[in-house]
Amino acid sequence: MRLCNNAALAVLLAGAALSLPAQQRPTPQPATQAAGAQAAPGQPPSLTEDRDPVRSPDVEAPANAVGPLKKQGEGYVLHTDVEEVVLNATVLEGTHLVQDLKKENFEVFEEGVKQTIISFQHTDLPVSIALVVDNSGSMARKRPSVNKCALDLIAASNPQDEAFVVNFSDEAFVDQEFTSDVNKLRDGLSHIDSRGGTALYDAVVGSADELVMDAKRPKQVLILITDGEDNASQTDLPQTIRRVQDLSGPVIYSIGLLFGDEMTRAEVRQARRALELLSAETGGIAFFPKSMEQVDEIAAEVARDIRSQYTIGYHSTKPTTEPGFRRVQVVAQAKGAGKLTVRTRTGYYPVGHVAKGNGTASR
Repeated sequence: MRLCNNAALAVLLAGAALSLPAQQRPTPQPATQAAGAQAAPGQPPSLTEDRDPVRSPDVEAPANAVGPLKKQGEGYVLHTDVEEVVLNATVLEGTHLVQDLKKENFEVFEEGVKQTIISFQHTDLPVSIALVVDNSGSMARKRPSVNKCALDLIAASNPQDEAFVVNFSDEAFVDQEFTSDVNKLRDGLSHIDSRGGTALYDAVVGSADELVMDAKRPKQVLILITDGEDNASQTDLPQTIRRVQDLSGPVIYSIGLLFGDEMTRAEVRQARRALELLSAETGGIAFFPKSMEQVDEIAAEVARDIRSQYTIGYHSTKPTTEPGFRRVQVVAQAKGAGKLTVRTRTGYYPVGHVAKGNGTASR
């Protein structure tokens, strides 16, 4: 599968763009494109099979998508309902995970206003995972170790988890669709053709879209492994973060292999900042090992973090039709505990409108 434009994603974007300031709105693009054509600048990718798009006018969104797509005339109408906001939260005391808290230990604030928690879970929920791995030329010697660590992470996960593999350089390909079979994931990761540039942002956006559209599990994680900064995407960092937030998308864990002499100090700083922002804004964390020997330990820490999260739901006190980014803060306190730090996504964009698409999608 190659990443290319998808009308279903364009449906989501059309509505999201309405709440952007005029100077930040992307230039409107056609929802479809000819087979083999390049995606227009600023138009992030989604997924298509066999490296050439095949138009399928009857594609329907799954039940766990942001909202159901319903046929209306020649197009689709996206009906949305985001009354419940769901947060996956990790709680730390210092550097140690805290796993014995109850609902009453938490408070949730949206734009400074306390919210009422309506659902709470702290169990090892099955997860849908995107393994998004840099396949650019500089990764050639690192891929065997990276692949082993990625598989170790999956092996340490819930047996009901599902995962898919995206390898990316200046283009991104799904080399294994959703599966719980470790052997199939190993085969997908083995498709190493390290060459070209690094279209990191495009790979993240396309993978987030795949999670929203096709994942069977409501809890979703994107694990991003790269050794450089983006130099080939059609989207930039703010657009990528905004897109993931628009989709109420996955928690992003980044592993930046930024050691060695391939990059200047300025390039390392820029790459590090991008990975830190991608992770922090979505509730994840970015890791920067100093050698390949540390990557396996980091993969184990990511697996523990995913397994240890609290899932908190609330109804916003604001109407869904009120646009704009909504900043969220979660606070945890417990008798006898020290200062507790809660890591979760920084906020979300409500989808309180109806957006229209043209009814075709590249699959």
